[in-house]
Amino acid sequence: MKVAIGSDHAGFQLKEDLKVFLLSEGHEVSDFGTDSAEPVDYPPFCAAVARAVAAGEADRGIVLGGSGQGEQIAANKVHGIRATLCNDLYTAALAREHNDANVLAMGARIISPTFAIEICRVWLATGFAQGRHVSRIEQIAQIERGEM
Repeated sequence: MKVAIGSDHAGFQLKEDLKVFLLSEGHEVSDFGTDSAEPVDYPPFCAAVARAVAAGEADRGIVLGGSGQGEQIAANKVHGIRATLCNDLYTAALAREHNDANVLAMGARIISPTFAIEICRVWLATGFAQGRHVSRIEQIAQIERGEM
């Protein structure tokens, strides 16, 4: 799977840890920055990840920051993105099964790197359940088109 990943300074180390995990699992990783723990603003990095997913250059995206909240919001501003903030395994599975979430946001100041890897593992392995959820995803896309 092709995975785009990006973070701000608070998520930098977690991004580096997740890259090691993703590569060890055989995923192709595109790193959209940042490249250090020096303070930066997160929106450009999150938008770059989301745009790569929306353009089909990556299958999924991961955005990381201190809490993951702003990162999720920034990614969700890109049309076609369904970013989800997941700080537990249950939410990670449901985000994929019910919402076909294509970008994962996590907070490096909220969860440990070990747990973030497990969340990522579940999120990547879980498929979209289809069925009744398809019409809901279509309704979300319809709202999005109305905002253009």
